[in-house]
Amino acid sequence: MEFRINRRGLLKTAAGAAALGALQPFNRAFAATDIVWMTWENLAKDDYLAAFLKDGDVSITKNFIGTDDEQFAKLRAGGASSVDLITPGLDKVEYYVASDLLQPIDFAKVPNASLLYDTFKKTDLGKKDGKTYGIPFYWGINPIVYRADLMDAEPDWSVFFEGDKYAGKLAMRDYALEGIMIAALYLGIPKDKMFDLDDKELAEVKKALMAQKKLLRTYWNSIGDLTNLFASGEVVCAFSWVPPYYDLSARGLKMGMAKPKAGVIGWCDTIAVPAAVEGEKLDKVFSFVNYLLGPEYGEKLAFGGPYAQGTSAALDKLPDDQKDKIFVKDLSIMDSFVWKKNPARYNDWVALWNEVKAS
Repeated sequence: MEFRINRRGLLKTAAGAAALGALQPFNRAFAATDIVWMTWENLAKDDYLAAFLKDGDVSITKNFIGTDDEQFAKLRAGGASSVDLITPGLDKVEYYVASDLLQPIDFAKVPNASLLYDTFKKTDLGKKDGKTYGIPFYWGINPIVYRADLMDAEPDWSVFFEGDKYAGKLAMRDYALEGIMIAALYLGIPKDKMFDLDDKELAEVKKALMAQKKLLRTYWNSIGDLTNLFASGEVVCAFSWVPPYYDLSARGLKMGMAKPKAGVIGWCDTIAVPAAVEGEKLDKVFSFVNYLLGPEYGEKLAFGGPYAQGTSAALDKLPDDQKDKIFVKDLSIMDSFVWKKNPARYNDWVALWNEVKAS
């Protein structure tokens, strides 16, 4: 089974690896209660946390990660006993739960969780047996990004499978899960069946992906490389993360961001508590979780990310243009979201993807 998430690969993974080290037991010689948070570097900036730390009774030790699978592997290897809070992907929480690495969230101690968007309240992801193990923390979309000055119209998923007008100037991410999801969206396979494809449907997906490959300039891994391909005009349209749109727009290029009606791939990370945290430490951790879902942190994240947190706590603090930037001005966009799940036959998905790329 492939288990990798590189969406935040644009973070400085070298710094993350150095910070993680081997997860040896920490020397917590603090007068204050020290919370060890394993997370992405862009979520733990000092000014984001200042309001929570101002009383001095809690300190935060940050351990940065480069990928979600790195975090999972560290915890399974025994690191869970040295970590108090983690940030797994919403679709990956089930792996942590299956390995007995997490404890259920005590919502009585996290009142800001009552402000979660309805989409996150209703999802089955991050939950087991009616208990929540990962609270949706922050989220966004992976849209189609394109050079509006080099394309005739706003594209949809069909641009990656049909015709040759932009042949050789298209790009897809090298990730089996998303690649097959997009092919399924293009083929009109219902969202509620997308992760349970039968042999016939997988054969249709393979045929579509084989046709797609002939049109691609590349399968990308690095968002920095993709941004450069956009800048040079070598790629005019790609399934992408959001950063190239903002980065290149700021450089003066006319960029576009399309959210196809057939469905938009949404992503979400959670905040989760390792199973061994207990007592007074656990109370402090839940207090910190509540802060991370609250208005002060949410405002910082909205401008500094820019990302939306999983709750509406900061909405009143944001101007309309910033709400639009993080996709909370019109929440109907969530109606078109397809949240990533873990297909039961994912090994077959990976084998299919690799066969297409090798063809």
